[in-house]
Amino acid sequence: MRQTTALPPSGLSAMYLVQAPHRLMFFIGAGNLLLAMLWWALWLASARWPGWTMPQAPIYAGWLHAFLMQYLVLPSFIFGFLLTVFPRWMGLPALQRSHYVPVGAGLMGGQLALLLGACGWERGLVLGLWMALAGWLTGLAILGRLLAQERERTWHAWSCLAGLSLGALGLVAFIAFALGASAFWVMFSIKIGSVGLLLPVYITVAHRMFPFFAGNVVPGYRAWRPMGWLAGMWTLLLLHLVLELSHAHAWLWLADLPLLLASVFALWRWWPRARMPGLLAVLFIGTAWLPLTFVLYLAQSLTYQLTGQFVLGRAPMHALFIGFFGSLLVAMVTRVTQGHSGRPLVMPPVAWFSFIAIQVVAAMRVAAELMPDALVWQVLAAVGWLLAFLPWVTHIGSIYLSPRADGQPG
Repeated sequence: MRQTTALPPSGLSAMYLVQAPHRLMFFIGAGNLLLAMLWWALWLASARWPGWTMPQAPIYAGWLHAFLMQYLVLPSFIFGFLLTVFPRWMGLPALQRSHYVPVGAGLMGGQLALLLGACGWERGLVLGLWMALAGWLTGLAILGRLLAQERERTWHAWSCLAGLSLGALGLVAFIAFALGASAFWVMFSIKIGSVGLLLPVYITVAHRMFPFFAGNVVPGYRAWRPMGWLAGMWTLLLLHLVLELSHAHAWLWLADLPLLLASVFALWRWWPRARMPGLLAVLFIGTAWLPLTFVLYLAQSLTYQLTGQFVLGRAPMHALFIGFFGSLLVAMVTRVTQGHSGRPLVMPPVAWFSFIAIQVVAAMRVAAELMPDALVWQVLAAVGWLLAFLPWVTHIGSIYLSPRADGQPG
């Protein structure tokens, strides 16, 4: 049975955070989201304008920024979602707070310690990394135990667990680098974080949930989610990962071209042909950034093969992170938050603002790679990220600190 405690009848209270996994983990993710980008915006500003100084982190700030976003910010939301839906997918009892509170403590405490380490606290970096690993492995063990208990194989759950397991490997690699291993391991960690962890998990959730959501509200919609497509995407992503780690950048197109075709085909099959509510439309609009990402990766690879230059820089990566991951973060978290708080399944104005703003920020950050003064545009994109997410984070944060609107538990 779910643990219960006496709660205030109304008003904001931190006691509500532990009533469900998504409440706690989404609240932590929202805090991590703003704190990580605030530090990064300040660091970028200090790099562009010498009159503004920031403490030098023990690890190159760009690598630390990538690590925070890949292993602490977005995974806080991922764990919150999976700890909520795994029992439902498998027909098992909901998890108790003793299962998910340690996960949240590790990820939140880990990021706070890491940011303090980046600002001058010498022990913060290593302490934060070990806290993050402890929280991560706890979450992985809980999800793995649920899979071991299910009577039938839920392939989407196994796919998510595979991504999180690769993420644990990447987290260990980053710790090894922080403890003195070669720079190969930090690059190994960053590449796994995007192509081995986040992208497979996002694609898996989209493959399972988006057709399901559309089928519930669009008359005559025919769900399309063959497992062969998901297996093919996994194979191609692993090929992309191996080519990147081997520095075979001129041959990445061998993976990126079929990834582009497969993502375009899936988007075409998933997209409803009838009118759909905004809360559903944002899922497919955000997914459109995925084929655009592979267009940029493909152009980058072919250009490198011809000229030996990375003319697009980190544009493909930021189309993926800000455009695809950022858009679907707003879309999915808003949907889960509305539904699990007893509110109507609609896209609130504050969520629309954040979703539209993040499209602008993504375009700005992609274009920054081609601008004469790229660092100025990077600063503007980082500040734009904060402005885009701050109202939305404030809105959903107040929901997690409040009772459900329908008076139900959870």
